[in-house]
Amino acid sequence: MTQRHVLGISGGRDSAALAVYMRQTAPELVIEYFFTDTGKELPEVYEFLGRLEGFLGKSILRLNPDRDFDFWLQEYNNFLPSPQTRWCTRQLKIKPFEAWLRPALAKGEQINSYVAIRSDEDYREGYVSGQDNLKIHLPFRQAGIDKAGVMEILEAAGLGLPDYYRWRSRSGCTFCFYQQKIEWARLLEEHPDAFEEAKRYEKNALEHGSPFTWSHGESLTELEQPARLARIKRDHEKRMERLRARRLMNALASDELIDNDEVYGAGKLCITCHK
Repeated sequence: MTQRHVLGISGGRDSAALAVYMRQTAPELVIEYFFTDTGKELPEVYEFLGRLEGFLGKSILRLNPDRDFDFWLQEYNNFLPSPQTRWCTRQLKIKPFEAWLRPALAKGEQINSYVAIRSDEDYREGYVSGQDNLKIHLPFRQAGIDKAGVMEILEAAGLGLPDYYRWRSRSGCTFCFYQQKIEWARLLEEHPDAFEEAKRYEKNALEHGSPFTWSHGESLTELEQPARLARIKRDHEKRMERLRARRLMNALASDELIDNDEVYGAGKLCITCHK
């Protein structure tokens, strides 16, 4: 039986670290690296993919959906995707992956897919294939590699983190609904054109009766008001101060970069988009 090995790159730190880890610990495997491109990714993601390709010494295959976000938005009656209806993940990420592998699976090839779920993420599960010849592997969980271990892998490889970690905790579309409010505020600062595009999508969706806004409880037009932005930033800073105080009291706490999962709690996310 033909064996293939595939590893999805999201543009985030965990999947990049897994690519490095597999290259170093299993150099005998011919791994096909792929990135499912929605066309709505942060520019920092594309820059980081280029750096990663340089380290791996091979190209990362770009999988593009047959139909873009705008097409599917109309198909879903102009209702924005949300944590309750994650049609974006299904149509723009999972379906292109499945379409890519479908011919090989139909021929009976054995596909080994490597997913970057860490050992400190017991609450997360990977893609469930439903195919006997598509096997999911979780190398980090098996090897006991946690968040600190991921950071060490990237630093040792000379890759570091994607630049968006200065202001955002994970990869994914510019208008991902899993963003915290402080991340929307920073998107406005870092990429105002992307923020304006998200506003246009939201305005159109609300005009068509969508019950969802990108950010829970308020529209982006409301969120971008100066007084509201100031409150969001004050609230974030207070949370950061409390977290720093807890770290000072904990002699075992590391001095690694604080991300928003630590500040706000590790919530739900799309493994396909963000790992």
